Formats: sequence, C-alpha cells, structure tokens
Amino acid sequence: MKIGILVLIISLFGISAAIAGDNGGKTLASTMDVYVFPTEGQESGQQSKDEATCYSWASENTGSDPFDLDKQSVAEAEEAGEAKAEAEKTGQGAGARGALRGAAAGAVIGEIANDDASDGAKIGAAAGLIRGRRQARQAQQEAVAQVEKQGQAKQEATAEQLENFKKAFGVCLEAKDYMVKY
Repeated sequence: MKIGILVLIISLFGISAAIAGDNGGKTLASTMDVYVFPTEGQESGQQSKDEATCYSWASENTGSDPFDLDKQSVAEAEEAGEAKAEAEKTGQGAGARGALRGAAAGAVIGEIANDDASDGAKIGAAAGLIRGRRQARQAQQEAVAQVEKQGQAKQEATAEQLENFKKAFGVCLEAKDYMVKY
C-alpha cells in the first residue's frame, strides 16, 4: 500500500515537472488557475512535491481530476455540437407532408362543397404546407433549446466538480502552510 502511494506521488511529481516544463515554468497549481504562495519560505522543489501530494489527495477525495474534466468538457462540447446539428434537422419534410395532408383534406372538402376537388386540393395543399412548416419550425426550436439546456447542465456540473477539486486542493495546501487563491 505504501509503495503504491509512493509510486503515485512520484508519478504525480513527474507529471508536475512535465507540466512545468511544457507550460513555460508553470507549476501544477498554476495550470489550474490556482495561485499558491509559500508562507513559510518553502523552496520551489518542495512546493512542487506538496502540490503533487495535494493534487493526489484532492483527486481521491473529490473523485475528480481537473485534467480529465478538461478532456470531458471538450468531449461534451463536441457531443453538444453534434446533437444541436441533429436537432436542427428536426421537422425536415414536414412542409411536404403537411401539403399532402392538406391537399387530401381539401380535395374531399372541395368535392363535397362544390364538386371541384382540384380547387379544394390546391387550397388545402397551401394551408397544409404553411401549417406543416410552422409546426416543423416550432419542433426544431424546441429540440435545439432542449439540447442547449442539456449541454449547459453538463457544463455546470463539470464546473462544479472543478470548483470542488480546487477547494480540496487549496485546503490541503493551506494545511502545508501555503496561501492559496483561485
């Protein structure tokens, strides 16, 4: 058990060093927009170790990893874009279906009213087309609104998970004598 924790801490320290190298010297905390100041004069190497330890602790206690949340957020944005495109297709062909229904109803009414099914069919088709398009437009707007609402709810949940992680991360670092702001 202790060996596993040690390996995790060492690998997180390695990740922290890699991130610091890739991001122009940024610390693990600063990559998450968390600002850490050593109040007891801790060296940067010690701060990196403490950040890695607290990162691990916060991940375990919140069940969230900010880097996984970032990947999840990108995937959710892509899914939302695809779902929105699909929702925008809602109601396609409704105008033609409405025109056919209207023409059929108009033909029957025209035949009954004045023995002229063709005039009734023309009027019915026009009315059906307008009604079908209106219903399709409304269905499309409702579908797009629903997709956007779901996407917003997912974004809010992800933001809340990240906020909880930052709180846990900050509490751990504060216990190690750092001042933390995010």
